Amino acid sequence: MCNSCGCNITPGNEHLVRGEGGQARSENGRAAVTVLQGLLSENDHQAAHNREHLDGHGVLALNLMSSPGAGKTSLLEATIDALGKDLRMAVIEGDLETENDAERIRAKGVTAIQIATGSACHLDAHLVHDALHRLDLHGIDVLFIENVGNLVCPASFDLGQHRNVILLSVPEGDDKPAKYPVMFRSADLVLCSKVDLLPLMPEFQLERAERYLRDLASAAPFEPVSARPGGDLEPWLHWLRDELHAQRSRLELGRTIRPNIRKDAARPPAKRDDHGHHHHGHG
Repeated sequence: MCNSCGCNITPGNEHLVRGEGGQARSENGRAAVTVLQGLLSENDHQAAHNREHLDGHGVLALNLMSSPGAGKTSLLEATIDALGKDLRMAVIEGDLETENDAERIRAKGVTAIQIATGSACHLDAHLVHDALHRLDLHGIDVLFIENVGNLVCPASFDLGQHRNVILLSVPEGDDKPAKYPVMFRSADLVLCSKVDLLPLMPEFQLERAERYLRDLASAAPFEPVSARPGGDLEPWLHWLRDELHAQRSRLELGRTIRPNIRKDAARPPAKRDDHGHHHHGHG
């Protein structure tokens, strides 16, 4: 994970480990561990600020994660086509390079802020914070954050979102939840995308994919969808409408909610109370 590949450092947080940054000096021997813990702590602090900022404007923020090419941008394009008249949407796009995905969203008439992460294989809360200041949140109902295509590192970073949506596409194979448990344990919704390809790929079994997800003790809904013209997106659109309603109800009560961020595979799942607060088990 990030603790070994070094991708904790992104263009958004590198100021913390350079020069006089708050994480630039660490005690000998445990320097790397201390810096990583410090970066995650700084990230969580920024994420909480982001979420408060989004809540203050009545915005529901969703973090979309998947392998590269699983269909996140296509899903967003189809969502804009289906709900663009009813909902005000904006997108933050994360990629190592290029503005290709952001340009696809803009072509649909929706604001898209592109974040180029360089060598960092995930977004972090500092990068999202910078992007939020380039958006007029007063005119937005839903903010989609399309994370960098990667089934490992993005699961460990709270961005300030309210929910995690993970795509598993048919061409990837149905065993991805078993192979990438940290990512799929963080899911609030799993969309099985490109189900229009099932007739061409009989080796992919929807039931088996969902069983692998349930083996992780995940209760996240598992919904097959297709973003192709004429494909079925209704389970996704129904979930999205429900989440918007739930977000508005929470805000009326002065509450918020955050997704289950998995900082390491061994930590027991966090339990949330009705106020959106987290309680971690010990063992």
